[in-house]
Amino acid sequence: MRGEESSTRRLDQWLWFARLVKSRSLASRLCAAGAVAVNGTPVNKANHALRIGDRIAVEQGRYVRSIRVLALGSRRGPAAEARLMYDETAPPVRLSELASAWVPLLVSDDP
Repeated sequence: MRGEESSTRRLDQWLWFARLVKSRSLASRLCAAGAVAVNGTPVNKANHALRIGDRIAVEQGRYVRSIRVLALGSRRGPAAEARLMYDETAPPVRLSELASAWVPLLVSDDP
């Protein structure tokens, strides 16, 4: 199942090929931590089958990137080649903007 002729690609491998992460092991850890969602569903396994047209939300530092898969790739090439594998569907969103205002329950008004 090598090369461009396959219709799926492992999620961790694709994230690495697309240069969204520095290593494949980091991609696996992101998946295991629930920091990656495919088509709106959180993914817990790095071997999730990714297809062309899938939408990915991936946490990168303090941001969440929304991406649509355009190609599955066959190698980790230069950055210009990797950029052709996906399309940003929206600008990166800061994680603090996604979270609702957090208010501690045990805060007293007394000084």
